[in-house]
Amino acid sequence: GGTMKRRAGEREKELKKKKLLEELGENRLPYLTPADADFHQLWKTKYSKLVFRKSDTVPEEIHQMVQESFLTLREHNCFFQDLVRIKGKDFLTPVSRILIGNPGCTYKYLNTRLFTVPWPAEGYDIKYCSPQIHDACKALMRLNDYLHIEAVKALQGQNLFETKEIKDSTVMDREQSFATSLMEQGSVSKDQSGVCVSEDDRNLKNRTSYNLTLLNYMDPLQMVYLKQEPYFGMGNMAVSWHHDENLVERSVVAVYSYSCEDSAVEESNDQELKGRDPAVWHVGLKVAWDIETPGLAIPLHQGDIYLMLDDLNMTHQHCVLAGLSPRFSSTHRVADSSRGTLEYILGQCELALQNLQADSDSMALSLKSLEAAVVKQVEEIHNEVEFEWLRQFWFQGKRYLKCTDWWLKPMAKLEEFWRKMEIMTSLVLSEVRKGQQIEEQMNETVSCFLLLLEERQKLRKEWTAR
Repeated sequence: GGTMKRRAGEREKELKKKKLLEELGENRLPYLTPADADFHQLWKTKYSKLVFRKSDTVPEEIHQMVQESFLTLREHNCFFQDLVRIKGKDFLTPVSRILIGNPGCTYKYLNTRLFTVPWPAEGYDIKYCSPQIHDACKALMRLNDYLHIEAVKALQGQNLFETKEIKDSTVMDREQSFATSLMEQGSVSKDQSGVCVSEDDRNLKNRTSYNLTLLNYMDPLQMVYLKQEPYFGMGNMAVSWHHDENLVERSVVAVYSYSCEDSAVEESNDQELKGRDPAVWHVGLKVAWDIETPGLAIPLHQGDIYLMLDDLNMTHQHCVLAGLSPRFSSTHRVADSSRGTLEYILGQCELALQNLQADSDSMALSLKSLEAAVVKQVEEIHNEVEFEWLRQFWFQGKRYLKCTDWWLKPMAKLEEFWRKMEIMTSLVLSEVRKGQQIEEQMNETVSCFLLLLEERQKLRKEWTAR
């Protein structure tokens, strides 16, 4: 209920904002770039939970491994445009993606479930299509470990600052040059020894233990059309304004950016140029539903990293502004895995099948219970395994075979469970026809059973149409 109210409130605010922009006509809300005098003061006051790491602060070994892995995955055609569903319509994303992460993990956005190409986690037997793909996945797992440590440091630094345990000299440092302001969280977190952090360590780990990374790739010059940023006039967008979905609450999102810059695409030195340089990739930020605060456009170069701390992803929105060169990014997330792992859905299937029994002599199948609550639970799981897993996987999942066949066995197992649940549905129908149950009890069972069957029928028609 709370989520629905919040979404309704956000929709109302968005409508108000659109109306305002219509009134503004060609005029746009203001935004700042590093060239503007008030830029880092605005960052400090309104965007302080965005932490930036310039590429020269990241170990060269990390850069080399990760950038090679991006190029390897592109050479093996492992990046795919996703078919996502927005307001009942299907759209191909302009950005091509691949999900890499913990074996059995998934990530859902815009009604599309992506399945991880598993990185070589300990204790798993994962066969890759080539040694190069194995090495690429291993490199991204190493980057994941590195960003986890950086995220912990950044959160600890934020806690220190918020509890005013920071030295006056460090506060003064925050007022210095753009480069210093970008790195201020780094200077806070270098010496954490002996410091008592107010936040529970386990909570800190939960919010920074990335279980997957969503890799993005786009060559803007290959795109026929890119949407224009509508509020501030920031130019071409690769990714529109959004909050990242399906994450553990207040978890840190960490992004490694690699734009393939060369001599043909250089940052403009033209002092007369107003706003952001259209040749350079930027991340755009704005305070959600706020029409007073200027936005930010922050340039992204080879190997730069940024982290969105704490509730920044909820209170702010971000977009990606296209430059001219091709760009990769690795966006590390703590995906909410409460309903999104293979372990979870297999557990649900086993729970449903507890209501199925076979006669010891004839092996004829029957249901243990026809209670409404039991039937409802089984049919809900039936729908979940079909529409959230099997159809999602086979709709776009075969493309993962370019990297690994890891998901084929689990999917075969889920299909086997699904077939048994189809039998369970027919057994309910058979019992209803017999009419041997107490009328009141049967009415309750039939009522909830029919609702779930209708939903299944509707969803099957939608998927068939897709």
